[in-house]
Amino acid sequence: MKDRLTLASSSSIRARLLENAGLSVTVTPARIDEDSVKLSLQAEGASPRDMADTLAEMKARKVAERGAEGLVLGCDQVLSFKGEVLSKPETPAAARAQLLRLRGESHQLLSAAVIYEDHAPIWRHVGVARLTMRDFSDSYLDAYLERNWESIRWSVGGYKIEEEGIRLFRTVQGDTFTIQGLPLLELLSYLTLRGTLPK
Repeated sequence: MKDRLTLASSSSIRARLLENAGLSVTVTPARIDEDSVKLSLQAEGASPRDMADTLAEMKARKVAERGAEGLVLGCDQVLSFKGEVLSKPETPAAARAQLLRLRGESHQLLSAAVIYEDHAPIWRHVGVARLTMRDFSDSYLDAYLERNWESIRWSVGGYKIEEEGIRLFRTVQGDTFTIQGLPLLELLSYLTLRGTLPK
């Protein structure tokens, strides 16, 4: 790989996706107050797409400004449900309430990625996936949360599609990388086009 790549995120899933694709990556979390930024953007009437893109850019910019060399990749994912952006549930009870709202309904996951180089954005993409949950029972939901809370506690939707969370769904439209929080195929295409990765 020609350019050094820094991931401005603490997401172990994103780091693993990049490493599994053969990229050497340095992880440097940006540590921004996402909730306050989201509230501010919502007050301004920002769309879920713009929210994800803005947060991804803020993360990349913050780490780039700290002096990271080469390419800095900022990422963010938002969950949009009937026009409302939902936040990561902080407790099992909050996760239960959120999953009950999503049960039998469709929602979107928007995964944004922004690359900074020399303190300026040079590439960005927002991938979108549409997911429809099945009408699972309350008893299944309670058992699911008991088994999976430690694994899903940092997940915006209260599930991980690559784990038991797949059983919550009836249909999924979109690639699994976008659902996991990174538009990986578009990122790899860009890195190949610019010569960072070999053709």
